[in-house]
Amino acid sequence: MKITIVAGARPNFIKIAPIIKAIQKKQSVNNKLSFRLVHTGQHYDKNLSDTFFEELNIPHPNSNLEVKSGSQAQQTAAIMVAFEQELIENPCDLVLVVGDVNSTMACAIVAKKMNLKVTHVEAGIRSGDMTMPEEINRIVTDSITDYFFTTSTWAGENLMKYGAEASNIHFVGNVMIDTLYQNLDRISAPNFWNEFQLEKGNYIILTLHRPSNVDEEHSLIDLLKGIDKMVGDKKVIFPIHPRTKAILGEQKLELKNILMVDPQGYLNFMFLIKNSFAVITDSGGISEETTVLGIPCFTLRTTTERPETITIGTNNLIGISIENLEKVFGEFLQNGPRKAGIPELWDGKASERIIDILLSKK
Repeated sequence: MKITIVAGARPNFIKIAPIIKAIQKKQSVNNKLSFRLVHTGQHYDKNLSDTFFEELNIPHPNSNLEVKSGSQAQQTAAIMVAFEQELIENPCDLVLVVGDVNSTMACAIVAKKMNLKVTHVEAGIRSGDMTMPEEINRIVTDSITDYFFTTSTWAGENLMKYGAEASNIHFVGNVMIDTLYQNLDRISAPNFWNEFQLEKGNYIILTLHRPSNVDEEHSLIDLLKGIDKMVGDKKVIFPIHPRTKAILGEQKLELKNILMVDPQGYLNFMFLIKNSFAVITDSGGISEETTVLGIPCFTLRTTTERPETITIGTNNLIGISIENLEKVFGEFLQNGPRKAGIPELWDGKASERIIDILLSKK
């Protein structure tokens, strides 16, 4: 079986790492199993791309399509054109895509039109928010997928509603959590740890990148000032996304507690998360990692495609107003963290299950 694995953006790299390890492990007893890794180049900043390959011991990609940035349509079209040529030159039996970025959808469409089997890892998650590009990517990808691998039974139920066959839906767990468990003994403090006098539990992590939070300069500044005032004596470490940094420009914000740093590599960032007091974010994936690490998480969104992080885990869905965040965060300070657990099958073995199931389909 020849598998082409697609990665395009930071979350993809974290998800493919354990899948590749599972394939390599299986190759020791199955010499007919092979893979080819294609990096679309959707994220091309070294801190958002290359660093993750190095830290997670992901093999150098066999091909980099180097599509880089552009509008949704431009980027998707560029990926499709380049990936079609990639598959013509390097035939395979199956294309494996992960997550919900433009690369996921674009490569799934190309593969299906070339009559190849499509596997979607992290299938079936839904936010219900059609203003999110990721939601459209999920729906389109799942509509043409052959083999679905899900992180929850809820995701499988979503797929059934869309008409997917139950025999092709496999609840395997969460590959992001595989990566977390595989690297917990390797995480390390960033170089500013001592400079900022950070200690376990004396700081909060902040990440922002969604358009609803960062696209409008004045509302972004109001949000940052509100968080800065809200956290009391806690420092706030803010690894600022290049897009967010560009929106702020040369603004002098005079923030007392928020410390802006460059985007962090995986090992440094997980160290920061694991030792933080709490996390404020608009990311979906981070809410999964905080759930496993037992760190209170406050998600600045009105919807989530990962409801298990709320019903079982440590996540709180806040909305996008600073007033809601102040209220919920204040209750947390007063009452302490609520009781939480880890969702079913988030045990670090999802990738092994995926490869075993794919080999059984042959």
